[in-house]
This record gives sequence, C-alpha cells and structure tokens, in this order.
Amino acid sequence: MSKSLPYSVKDVNYDNAKFRHRSPLKVLSQSMLTLSTKRNYASCSTGKLLILILIFGIGCLLLMSKGPNDSAPNEKGKVTFVGGLRLGKLLRKPPRLPPRLSPDEGQLRGNASNSDPKWAARQQSVKDAFDYAWSGYRKYAMGYDELMPISQRGVDGLGGLGATVVDALDTAMIMGHDNIVSEAGAWVEAHLLERISQKDQVNLFETTIRVLGGLLSAYHLSGGDQSTMNMTHIGPKPAVYLNVAKDLADRLLSAFNSSPTPVPYSDVILRDSTAHPAPGGMSSTAEVASVQLEFNYLSAISGDPKYSTEAMKVLAHIKTLPKTEGLVPIYISPQSGEFVGENIRLGSRGDSYYEYLIKVWLQQGGKLNSNFTYLHDMYIEAMKGVRHLLVRKSIPKGLVFVGELPYGSKGEFSPKMDHLVCFLPGTLALGATKGLTKEKALAENLLSFEDLENLKLAEDLAKACFEMYEVTATGLAPEIAYFHTEEYSEDGLEGGNKSSMYAKDIIIHQADRHNLLRPETVESLFVLYRITKDTKYRDQGWQIFEAFEKYTKVKTGGYTSLDDVTEVPPRRRDKMETFFLGETLKYLYLLFGDDSVIPLDKFVFNTEAHPLPIRNT
Repeated sequence: MSKSLPYSVKDVNYDNAKFRHRSPLKVLSQSMLTLSTKRNYASCSTGKLLILILIFGIGCLLLMSKGPNDSAPNEKGKVTFVGGLRLGKLLRKPPRLPPRLSPDEGQLRGNASNSDPKWAARQQSVKDAFDYAWSGYRKYAMGYDELMPISQRGVDGLGGLGATVVDALDTAMIMGHDNIVSEAGAWVEAHLLERISQKDQVNLFETTIRVLGGLLSAYHLSGGDQSTMNMTHIGPKPAVYLNVAKDLADRLLSAFNSSPTPVPYSDVILRDSTAHPAPGGMSSTAEVASVQLEFNYLSAISGDPKYSTEAMKVLAHIKTLPKTEGLVPIYISPQSGEFVGENIRLGSRGDSYYEYLIKVWLQQGGKLNSNFTYLHDMYIEAMKGVRHLLVRKSIPKGLVFVGELPYGSKGEFSPKMDHLVCFLPGTLALGATKGLTKEKALAENLLSFEDLENLKLAEDLAKACFEMYEVTATGLAPEIAYFHTEEYSEDGLEGGNKSSMYAKDIIIHQADRHNLLRPETVESLFVLYRITKDTKYRDQGWQIFEAFEKYTKVKTGGYTSLDDVTEVPPRRRDKMETFFLGETLKYLYLLFGDDSVIPLDKFVFNTEAHPLPIRNT
C-alpha cells in the first residue's frame, strides 16, 4: 500500500561502480582490457609529460591532505596513515544502496520503525497495557461480551457474540501481539458462527461497528483482499474471517429488508434473520447512517453488491430530507422515513452520522469517484452549520466548544458537550487534508479556505476536549461537560483540579462525572498529530494514558470505568468496555508510533476504530 521508494530493484543491478561493489579480480580484469588504450596514450612524449605531472600532483596531495580530524585514534587507540591519509579512507568500500522495502513493509508493526526511543518506550507501555487488559478478560470473561474486572466475571451486554474478542483482534494484529491474535482468532474460528446462528436480539449498529467491522479489519490485516498487507501469520486464514462476516451480514440485512422505507430497523433477531423497530419505533440517525463503511467493504471483497446497495440507500435517502444548515435531528422513523423531533446535537445519536459522510466519501475514492460527491457536499454544508449554530466560546478563558440545540435552531442553545463530541476534531482534520499532512497539503495547494477554517476549528476543539481531562482531580474526563457562558453559569460544580486555568470554564454535573474509558479524545489527538506533526498532541495523549494507568487499572487484571472523576480516589464502576481494547489503546499506540502504520491516506477507521482500506489505494 505504501508508495515505492525512489529507487527500485533494477537499480541494485545497475552497472555503475558508484552503486555496485566490485571485487579486486574484476577491477584487474577490466584494467587489462583497457591497457592497450593506455599504451597508445603513453607512447608519445606529451603523454609521458602529462603522466609525470599527474604522478607529482598525486604525491603532493597525499602529503598535504592530513586534516585536523585525521589524527583521531582508531579502535586500538592508534592512527594509521598513508602519506597523511588514514588507511581506512583509502580502503573503505564504495557506498551501497539501502535495502529496498516491500510495498507494505513500512506499514507493519509500528514499534519496528519508531526511531525516537522515548516514544518507542511509551508505545511499548501501551502495548503492555493492552496485554494486561486482555489477560484479565481471558482469565475471567473469555467469550463474554465484556469483563467486569472487580467482580472477576463476564457479562453479555451486546448480544453475546464475544464482542471484546472481535473488537480487540485487529488491535493485537497492529501491535504484533501474536499470542493474543492466536487466542482471539482461534475463538472466532471455533465459536462465532455457532453463536451467530443461535443468538436472539442484537442492535444493528453496535453489532455492525464492533463485530462485523472487527472481522473485516482482521480479514484485511491478515492478508485478505488480495493485498500484500499482512500483519500476522498467526491465527486463522483470512477466509475464515470473511465467511463469518458474510454470515453475520446476511442476517443483519433483515433490518433493511423488513423496513418499509430505506431507513432500517434498529434491532435484529439473528437466529431467524428477522428485524423490528426499537421500543417507541424510532431509529437513531447516527446508527442508521453509520454502517456504510462496513457494508461497502464487504461488497467489495465478496463481490456481492447487495450489502453496499442496502446500506447506501440510507444516505441517499437522507440526502433528500430537509435539514437545518446541513444539521439533522437525532431521530428518524423507519416507518415514514422522516426525521422525528428537532433535537440537534453531535453527541449521542447524532455523532457518527457526520463522521461517516466524509469517511464514506473518502473510502469510495474521494474526488476520483463522482458518484459520491453528494456525501462531501453534505459534510461541507453540515460543518458550516456547526460553525454557525453550535460553536461557542466559554468564559472566562475562552475555550471553543460545540453545544446542542435541543429544540431546533429556533430554540434555546445548550452549552452541553458530550465526550462523544470529541471525535469531531479528528474528523474535521481528516476532512480538511484528506489524510495528508498539513505541510504536504499546503505545498500541493490542496487546502481551500473552508478546509483551513475546519482545521483551525479542529485544533481549537481538541484543546477543549483535553481540558475536560485537565480540570478533573483524576485527570480523566467526565462523560458530559457544560461550559460557562454569558447565558449559563452554575457554582460549585468544578472538576476538582483547582490549579487548572480553565477550572471556572467547565461545569460537571453530579450525574455526568463517570468515565467509561472512552476513546474519542485520544482518537482526535492521534489524527491531529499525524496531520499537523505538533508533538503537544503526543504529550497530551501520554498524560491521559498515565491517568488511565493510575486510576482505572485493576490489580487482578483489566481496567475499569469510574463513577466520579472529580474525586480521588475515584469510585469504580466495574466494567471494561470493549472499545477500551478496540479503540482507546489502539489510538494511543498509533499516536506514539510511526506514521507509516495504517496511514490516513490509505485507510479509514470505522467508528469503532477498525481500519478499512480506501478504494483504489
């Protein structure tokens, strides 16, 4: 997947002494072949004079060329000269070409090419944390959806498909954790098909992003898709992951086929491939509009267009619906196909709709594929709406944040921001440069004024997201924060870190003080570091990781969510979410690693951090 180096295999065999080491025998033989020419030249008196002058000149150079650095001792403390030159200089071998990497070697395990020892060590710390999290899960909850690390047992809260196993699988592949790849892959091969055929109700969205997305990413990273990308030779063959993914997706398609409109039902009964609406009849806008990356890729690798066709009908339908400056309500009806209510937000039930607009466009080739230009247009319009209607500044210190419109654009603005909204800085940056570094995008004149505005907003919002961590006593963010504005203020609800300069800007209600080990902020730090190369994003990510290590690590294995991040020691919730292994630790590992591992112009991450390849790259 990586670009070719500026030299190729043919250069290695190129007959040029500058690049090719020649043996003494070959030098002698070539000299003999040319000796007759030299004899002719030396037979005349002028030639003899020139040869004498040349010999005299070389002798002078040898006597005068001893420099200040030539007296440095060799490994034995002595210096060897030949006429003022070090012997080693005369006898040194000609330069050789660096070894040529295979097309995807540079994208493999990131710690192999991380040249900075500090960040290589920090990346290793994340890898160790992943191993510790998995060891707790394997010991107490193997095959269950999630680990309860304090109770030391497993729980099925996502349909009973072993969600942690599949969510963690591609993270283990990227990290080079072969033993975990082997364990997780063996479980998938032995148990998952049977589980799928027997299980009852699952949520279309959660099952697609976690299980289907995890299977598809594992398929690609293990060498599927006729790709040279192969991060592991451990575990099942790629076809195993693909076959399980197809079986699961065939059952999930009932959510689309059962609905009277292009909007799918939210719940699927796996064992008999039927579907029904959620209680109350509504589907979440984010959920129905955030399955397209996965279904598109499955169609591409299976050769069956039915998956992509059904999923893309949703976005094509939403294109036709009325919006508020590109922004949409968080509920939509499968029965009518219309939006329900006026609540507009980029937190829960709204978030990944906007994320998938730009990512599906990128996945399908971006500007190279005019069939999906409407997705980019919808994204650009929506981001203009965000800047106009949802972006505000806090007081007294002026943090830029994104609020909500619970009653639509004509209703009152709410300065509430879910931690989930912290996906947005990364998405804005990705949408601006299309995965290229900012420097490269500027050099190639690829950034519009709109792109530069979005990139600036991305950096401003990332600061607010990080300060949601910085203001608390534990250094970990609450699930929800409110921001102090001219219109909104509450006293006595600070985060517990009185030394933070933004302590008065951020308000944390008692019911919102929990932390679920969420990934959104570190996701954006990862993307922003890749694009801007500003090391402050790495530093912030490390600070967050250290807080996770200090307050969420459980002695018997695994990590736990917290009840209250504003007090020390924090109360614990006894749950390790699947996305801690599937997203949070993966993004931290990539943040501290080499840019060539899962490059942003070659892959898109689904909303559960499972990387899928971009078309035609």
